[in-house]
Amino acid sequence: MADDRILEILTIQDDRERRIQLLILRLPEKAQSMVHWLRRPQAKWVRMPAGIALICGGCLAILPVFGLWMLPLGIMLLAEDVSFLRNLTNKALAWVERRKPHWMGLHAPATTL
Repeated sequence: MADDRILEILTIQDDRERRIQLLILRLPEKAQSMVHWLRRPQAKWVRMPAGIALICGGCLAILPVFGLWMLPLGIMLLAEDVSFLRNLTNKALAWVERRKPHWMGLHAPATTL
């Protein structure tokens, strides 16, 4: 099932969308549906405050419950609406796909010596 979904995602032409869909596929099923809902254009008024709250929570990582994991998630949410952040996340996602493909559920390309 997951392999079929990965093959379907790999056919997406837009690099950014393909990379985001690969990351979403790695989430638990409940979280996937929440992220899909947040990414809808109508959810902008929920997405913006949630992104800001996650970034603020990431800055409070020294406290219990908060963590650095909140920072990139908040940036990814804000990047849906802020073009400057979208460009930065595109570069970061391209780096992850190149250097750490297993983070996206892909197999690392074979290297020859």
